[in-house]
Amino acid sequence: MCSDSVQQPQEQEASPTAIDVHGLGKRYEIYSAPQDRLKQMIFPRIARMFGRKPKEYFREFWALRDVDLTVKRGETVAIIGQNGSGKSTFLQLVCGTLFPTQGQVRHHGRIAALLELGAGFNPEFTGEENVYLSGMLYGLTEQQLKERYASIVEFAEIGDFISQPVKTYSSGMYVRLAFAIAVHVDADVLVVDEALSVGDVRFTQKCMRFLRGFQKSGTLLFVSHDAGAVTSLCSRAVWLDHGSVRMDGAAKDVVEAYLAEQHMLDRKAQGVAVSTVKTERGRARMKALDVIDPRLELIKSSNTIRVFEFDPDAHRNTFGAGGAAIVNVSLIDSDGHEVQLLHGGELVTLQLKVAVNVSVRGLIFGFYVKDRLGQRLFGDNSHLTYEEVIDGSEGDTFLASFQFRLPILPVGAYSIDAAVASGTQDDHTQQHWLHDALQFRTIDSTMRHGLVGIPMLRISVEKERLLA
Repeated sequence: MCSDSVQQPQEQEASPTAIDVHGLGKRYEIYSAPQDRLKQMIFPRIARMFGRKPKEYFREFWALRDVDLTVKRGETVAIIGQNGSGKSTFLQLVCGTLFPTQGQVRHHGRIAALLELGAGFNPEFTGEENVYLSGMLYGLTEQQLKERYASIVEFAEIGDFISQPVKTYSSGMYVRLAFAIAVHVDADVLVVDEALSVGDVRFTQKCMRFLRGFQKSGTLLFVSHDAGAVTSLCSRAVWLDHGSVRMDGAAKDVVEAYLAEQHMLDRKAQGVAVSTVKTERGRARMKALDVIDPRLELIKSSNTIRVFEFDPDAHRNTFGAGGAAIVNVSLIDSDGHEVQLLHGGELVTLQLKVAVNVSVRGLIFGFYVKDRLGQRLFGDNSHLTYEEVIDGSEGDTFLASFQFRLPILPVGAYSIDAAVASGTQDDHTQQHWLHDALQFRTIDSTMRHGLVGIPMLRISVEKERLLA
């Protein structure tokens, strides 16, 4: 079959469509033995010379077939599906690193891609040399790369390793450098294939902040097995199944349908029969007493949270007017001690230490707890707690404390944003906002689904009795 892949030139950037895919397919020839490949090169030609129907010495495998998809400019679209469903093949065809067996791809504007770890890097070259190599492959001139080089290195945060061959890099360093280059190529379309699954939480959230900013003006194609990442970042999702589009629609609807089928397939593979019982959960009124989950002792044995120490010199992701500054952030246990190890479910106090640099009126202290994708799980501020306005004078120091019962958290990396502002809830000025002020990681957990787990007052299960 013939290929008809078309990469549109820059003059069509005004098109409201970023990517057009029609009848796209990619076929591979699978050979059972090495000699079959040689037979395929010779015997079919001889058969055709004598007017006979040639025999094929391979079996066909269609990684992708008859895919039609249109992505509008400015859309954020996720591609989801099981391993082997054709996701990576589809992205490579869109980016032009693979040629289709059938169909066509049209894209408008410059594409930057993070398709696989270190794609486009020469392992023998240094990081600096690969910056210029990759940048030129994206279409940048040497002069443009010289102007942006310092910013690329700063974004990557790999230090002196920029002068070392990339074959010595860790997987996280590969991603840092590749993402830093992609950020600086002024792309119209950005393609990300599971790249954010590698790396520490602070850099991941730095990338997520860039992606959310990019969404305001660019088009994003995003592949991930993380359902939370898809629903948080994307407005639309396409479910690929065995190389074909199974479902295309709102991200939430597609993800829910996909997860439902995966759950069904998992249970079927395990031979698990579904039984129905009536469950009853007690619901209590709000009281002044603290809520304690009766299963807390069991949870403690298998839900470990490690807290990393606050490092004021490591924080570059910060902004604000500067009238006040956050100088320390810590988690404190019920005995008043700063903690490094926690179990979900216990009482903790998040404490912000804030120094006032100039006199400010109406101080508000607050925080957010975020997962590795930057999704805000919960947070609060001091504004509604105090009827009186909190004023600060130059040289004052404040300790703002938030006491809460720590939720049960799935395994993963988390961070806390801390902030101090001045004014009111509706009209205020950020004096200092510190992204990822404190980081912690859940090492193991009893929780398997959802974003957070909350202490249960009571859980009961009883079999429904039928009246005679």
